[in-house]
Amino acid sequence: FMKQHDITSPKSVESTSNHQRHVSAQKLGWVIATALLFLVLAVGVFLISDQIAKKTTIGIPQFQDNHIELIDQNGIARNEDDFVDRPIALFFGFTYCPDVCPTTLSFLAGLKENLEGTEAESTDVVMVSVDPARDTVDQLSQYVPYFHPEFLGVTGEFPEILSFARRFNAPFRKVPTEDGDYQVDHSANVVLINPQGDFHGFFRAPLDLAKMKVTLRSARYYWSEQYD
Repeated sequence: FMKQHDITSPKSVESTSNHQRHVSAQKLGWVIATALLFLVLAVGVFLISDQIAKKTTIGIPQFQDNHIELIDQNGIARNEDDFVDRPIALFFGFTYCPDVCPTTLSFLAGLKENLEGTEAESTDVVMVSVDPARDTVDQLSQYVPYFHPEFLGVTGEFPEILSFARRFNAPFRKVPTEDGDYQVDHSANVVLINPQGDFHGFFRAPLDLAKMKVTLRSARYYWSEQYD
């Protein structure tokens, strides 16, 4: 007997090819539709998140949106209006601090001396006391200017200080010592405030002089483009 071969007609081949192309086109369509849907959802989530971020001070604290009442080392009352028009390096510390505070304030004094031209004159350094019970006006007036005559120290009522520190994610707490006294455990980061009185970012400890100078210069350029 002769072998019989299954011969497919050209029309059948063409029909099968068209069907495969149709299936492939459907799959491609689903992939494109899924990708577009994902893109739309991603953009939507971003826009919603951006609007929420603009309407909340969580993570983006602003002096102008929060009333504060503090007092500086010269006995002068300070509020949110005193923290605008100039960039501020803000540090939370206390005068009885054994190491972190004197180290940080000494570093910031060195930074101010290393800034060029008007950068030094127009950059303020402010230490907010996290130990208002012991950091009286007189105590601050003897401690803060020791590191630099232009440094400003502020204190106030404990609830005001606590609320103020929390806005900048700078927690602190009392730690009892063996002699019955206490120290204060606090953040060693330095917060950067822009000339609008808004949070710009923070420098994480250990601080680096070269990086801070470059960051401040870049921030100044950015602020000049945004606000001038």
